[in-house]
Amino acid sequence: MTGAWGWDLLIGIAVALLVTWLALLVVLAVVRPRGGLLREALRLLPDVLRLIRRLAADRDLPRGVRVRLALLLAYLAFPLDLVPDFIPVLGYADDAIIVVAVLRSVVRRAGLQAVRRHWPGTDDGFAALSRLTGLDTPPAPP
Repeated sequence: MTGAWGWDLLIGIAVALLVTWLALLVVLAVVRPRGGLLREALRLLPDVLRLIRRLAADRDLPRGVRVRLALLLAYLAFPLDLVPDFIPVLGYADDAIIVVAVLRSVVRRAGLQAVRRHWPGTDDGFAALSRLTGLDTPPAPP
């Protein structure tokens, strides 16, 4: 890298990363639970974390589901947030939003029975989880 060409490349990479991060913010804003569901998601977080750990360790589930769950656990353990806490609403809720999105995907692939089998909380908590992930609505016909 020499001269202006090197700086142009670095600036281009920085702009691409910024645009990607902004796109992530938009996606998180779109998939976030509405109304009181976000508060419910935060309340259920301890049970959901145990659920994720149990599902990730279940050898009966497809490998892709377990990998997805392991990556989610790694993301949650990572000390830096993708969305800084000073951003209203999304700053504190990004972890809950990402967990809900991944769980929706896991249930579509592994089935509701697997999630129910590993759920560590109460029946009311599972009903709230079902509302959060959209499991309480019947799937659309093919």
